[in-house]
Amino acid sequence: MLITQRDDARPGGPLSGLRVVELAGIGPAPFACMLLADLGADVVRVDRADGERAFGTWHRVLDRGRRSVALDLKHPDGTEAVLRLAERADVLVEGFRPGVAERLGIGPAVCAERNPALVYARMTGWGQDGPLSRAPGHDINYIALSGALHAIGTGGGPPVPPVNLLGDFAGGGLYLAVGVLAALHERRTSGRGQVVDTAIVDGTASLLGMLIGMAEAGEWQGGRGDNLLDGGAPYYTVYACADGGHVAVGALEDRFYAALLDGLGLDAALVPDRSDRAGWPALRELFAARFATRTRDDWAAVFDGTEACVSPVLSVTEAVAHPHHAARGTYLRDDTGVQPGPAPRFGRTTATVPPPAPRPGEHTREVLAECGWSGADTERLLRTGAARDAHRHGATTRA
Repeated sequence: MLITQRDDARPGGPLSGLRVVELAGIGPAPFACMLLADLGADVVRVDRADGERAFGTWHRVLDRGRRSVALDLKHPDGTEAVLRLAERADVLVEGFRPGVAERLGIGPAVCAERNPALVYARMTGWGQDGPLSRAPGHDINYIALSGALHAIGTGGGPPVPPVNLLGDFAGGGLYLAVGVLAALHERRTSGRGQVVDTAIVDGTASLLGMLIGMAEAGEWQGGRGDNLLDGGAPYYTVYACADGGHVAVGALEDRFYAALLDGLGLDAALVPDRSDRAGWPALRELFAARFATRTRDDWAAVFDGTEACVSPVLSVTEAVAHPHHAARGTYLRDDTGVQPGPAPRFGRTTATVPPPAPRPGEHTREVLAECGWSGADTERLLRTGAARDAHRHGATTRA
């Protein structure tokens, strides 16, 4: 694992110079803003004026690379401060339920009056319109209604939630980041910003494109755990080993499959034909029995350097220490702990190690000064509770 010192300077990278205002939220929107910050954008997070940061510990990595200003969005001066931030920003990101930003006086129409070039990115589960737009929900609900959850799990068992990677982060956060970059590209021609309506259900449906195509071509049978890529095929699934560990097998191509049989000590002429689905259960039993005879790491050693596409299933802690990740510096460590490095990588505009997540209000004075507030005005905002300075309140822990 790459061990590196933290760089407290603002990140470099291909988005250097891009100014983003993030209205603090949880999950997919902070993830999208982490990506933008990792690539060099100057992201200012607007935190609550009481200094609270929901799930701050969970968001230690997601909140990295920012500056933080703490404002009361229900106070007129807090609202005005957000609008002044929007005036100077390229992008504003919010993850409220539909209508909340408008009620606070910081909706897209008001912000566009202050800054017609602003890209106003909205992150929700259901979208800004539709029958469910104002309903509560979480990742599991969005991927259920999108059709994705139904496809995940073992045959004969219930659907299995894939943590919250598929909905929140892939269908939500990644699509928001892509939408922002697309809107910025279009702005180069039009000179105008626009609203980016990112809904997790839409993004998840988009991710299902190939599966939908397979289904329409008759290559996806509809049953869970019965298909080529969902664990149904005995040569594309997970097997238990003698020590309780597991290996992942992805021997789709013929030469990879031949390498799998060779590593398992099996004669291709004596095993069921893998092209015949009727033989899959027997083939699976045969593979399972072989993998159960040795430990996970033993099998990793057997298949190391081969084309069998067999990999040990690692925990997050184990993955950090894997030699491949160590060689690439995939994971970083600073005085806050371990974290994934910025991705993707660029040949010229290399991103620096992201600064750690800020305390709510850690940069309030700095950010307000950049927005044109005088020292006296800033003191007034702090005195009335419209803003909060983490240093004044003696905060010592990061959110």
